[in-house]
Amino acid sequence: MKNPLTDGRALLVHNPGTGAVLGEMPVATEDEARAAVRAAQDARTAMAATPAHERARLLAKVADGIAARAEELARDLAAENGKPIRQTREEVAAAVRIFRGFAGEATRIFGRQIPLDAVPGLENHLAVTVREPIGVVAAIVPFNYPVELWAHKAAAALAAGNAVIVKPPEKCPLTLMEIGRIIEAAGFPEAAHQIVPGGPELARFLASTDGVQMISLTGSTAAGKALAELAAGTLKRTHLELGGNDALIVCADADVERAAEAVVLGRLARGNGQICCAVKRVYVEDGVYDAFAEALEAQARKLVVGDQLDEATDVGPLITEPAAVAVDQAIRAAVSDGARVVVGGPRDGAFVPPTVLVDVAPHAEAVAEEIFGPVAPLLRVSDALEAVRLANDSPYGLQAAIFTRDIGRAFSVARRLQVGAVVINGSTALRAENLPFGGVKLTGGAREGLHDTLLDMTEQKTIIVMDGLA
Repeated sequence: MKNPLTDGRALLVHNPGTGAVLGEMPVATEDEARAAVRAAQDARTAMAATPAHERARLLAKVADGIAARAEELARDLAAENGKPIRQTREEVAAAVRIFRGFAGEATRIFGRQIPLDAVPGLENHLAVTVREPIGVVAAIVPFNYPVELWAHKAAAALAAGNAVIVKPPEKCPLTLMEIGRIIEAAGFPEAAHQIVPGGPELARFLASTDGVQMISLTGSTAAGKALAELAAGTLKRTHLELGGNDALIVCADADVERAAEAVVLGRLARGNGQICCAVKRVYVEDGVYDAFAEALEAQARKLVVGDQLDEATDVGPLITEPAAVAVDQAIRAAVSDGARVVVGGPRDGAFVPPTVLVDVAPHAEAVAEEIFGPVAPLLRVSDALEAVRLANDSPYGLQAAIFTRDIGRAFSVARRLQVGAVVINGSTALRAENLPFGGVKLTGGAREGLHDTLLDMTEQKTIIVMDGLA
């Protein structure tokens, strides 16, 4: 981990809107990172010996602890992340639900009995499978939904009886570090849950070291590829939820007002547009294109941009000013390619106003790669099949959506879309903790959810009892 950040200095954490310093994130040295891995190896033994009912009790206690401080944590998260306070309240509430959900799942990690009488000569023998903890899980958490996505990884790892090392996002680590104290107070075995702050070099170390059995990453495809290559050196398991470029299809028979609202709530006014499953491309059939564009323009103009701690704010600052600059450059590039801005305005520091682009070319950069900000590119298509073809012409495949009153068309399109999930008459920006969430192609292939993550965070062992049925 040869990097200037390994000298143990702290990084300042800022409010992305005002620039005010909120606190410091200490950066782990290489020696500290190695010590954390060693401690986790001891903790995995203690966690594996902890009964399921006790793990469930501890997870529920964490949920109660977060819930008791929900408003404080939501305000802290909004201040350092930039999402409006109403949305960070929802994120903290989701983390509470996730911990409570995994508290239940901790007591439902089932094995199987396999009938050996299916094989001639083995009729008298008994075979069962059990699921055991994988060991140490390294959770690499992104900046956009740090509390919720941390919960998906950490709660699952602990429910399965693993130890977990969490690398929080460098740009907004403070709320997670405070929640770490709630976990520490809950009573888990020592070092069962560790938050180790650091930058990309720490993620690379965790991916390459022998003492970690699994890397769970939500992040960019480039980061996923890099960590997967390092993880291959020790054949550790990888659980990757990576980039997305989600398409929303509006058919000629759609409710255009409702479809426009889905783009507003699922792109322009959710997470400041910084969501992997946000609506990134909108394909609209020619017959309703103009009506849809007008509806979206009217709704987008009502959005309030401002201080993320103000209750009236719909869209706050992006995570950093450089991130906002990148979004602004993407908008300018789209205009250079022939698109028109019907809603939007100049960037102001880290603030990018909700932007609607019309007359976007099918293969423009604005649709080929996701714009990580509050921008909605609209593309005109002749029918739903053309929209499907264009939507599938992407290296990513997280989620997609279709608006139509024809349920047969909806299912036909859903079957054709090369994605992990399809939402009918709703936004792609939908994630419920009891649904499998993940995608195909360069999106990664993993699935996170109450009923899925535990399977990846456990190992299956087969036990055969010779003459067990004699």
